[in-house]
Amino acid sequence: MVLARGHARTTPVRSPAQPSHRQRGVPMPDQTIGFIGAGNIGSQLARLAVRTGHDVVLANSRGPETLVDLVAELGHHARAATRSEAAAAGDVVVVSTPLAAVGTLPVDLLAGKVVVDTNNYYPQRDGHVAALDEGTTTSSELLADHLVGARVVKAFNHIGSRFLTKDAKPAGAERRRAVAIAGDDAAAKRIVADLVDQLGFDVVDAGPLAEGWRFGPGTPGYAARFTAEELRQKLAEAKRDHAG
Repeated sequence: MVLARGHARTTPVRSPAQPSHRQRGVPMPDQTIGFIGAGNIGSQLARLAVRTGHDVVLANSRGPETLVDLVAELGHHARAATRSEAAAAGDVVVVSTPLAAVGTLPVDLLAGKVVVDTNNYYPQRDGHVAALDEGTTTSSELLADHLVGARVVKAFNHIGSRFLTKDAKPAGAERRRAVAIAGDDAAAKRIVADLVDQLGFDVVDAGPLAEGWRFGPGTPGYAARFTAEELRQKLAEAKRDHAG
C-alpha cells in the first residue's frame, strides 16, 4: 500500500480581498464553456451551464451530428462542434473523456486554457496503468502531462451525473452540496471555483493536482453527498491505496 501524502490543503479558495470575476477572467454568464465529451457528466454540466447563462459548445468522439437532440434540448445557448472547435471556442474547457482518449485531445488549442478534468481512473474500463496502480501519479497529472501548457483543474469527478442537476442549489442554501477541486495553478483554481459556485455547489480546495486522488473512486469523499465541512473531513481521512 502506498501511504497518503499528508493532509489535504482545504483552505477556502476565495476571500473578500480577491479581485472581481471580470478582473481575473472568470467565465461569467454570457461566456462560453467548451465540452470535450458530452456523455453523462458532460451533458449534465452543460445543462447547468446553460441554466446559469453560459453558452456551451459540445463535442464528442462520434461527431456533431450525434448531438442534435442534446443541442435542441439546451436551446440557442448551445451548439455542436468538433473537438478542435470546442477547444478553440471555450473560455474554459471541460474534458470528460476516458483515459484512453486523452491522446486524441487537441493539445495546441488547449495550451494556456483552463481545463476542467472530470475523469477518474477505472482499471476495469481503462486497463491497468502501472504508474496509477503504484500511486506515483494521478489520472489528472497524466492529463496535464499530455496537455502541455494547459491549466488543468480536477473537479466534478466525485458526483454521480444524475445528482449534478438534482443537487445544485443557490449560494447560501442549507446543506448545499460541496465539490472538491485540485490543481497546481492558483488562478485557474479560482476560475474553476467560481464556476462551481455558479453551477450550484460549494467548493473545497484539496490542494495541488497530485492530491486529486483524495476524492477519487474508493475514497471516503467519493460519490456520497457532503457539505463543505463534511467533505473537508473526508478528504483528510482518505488513505491512498491507488491513484484514482
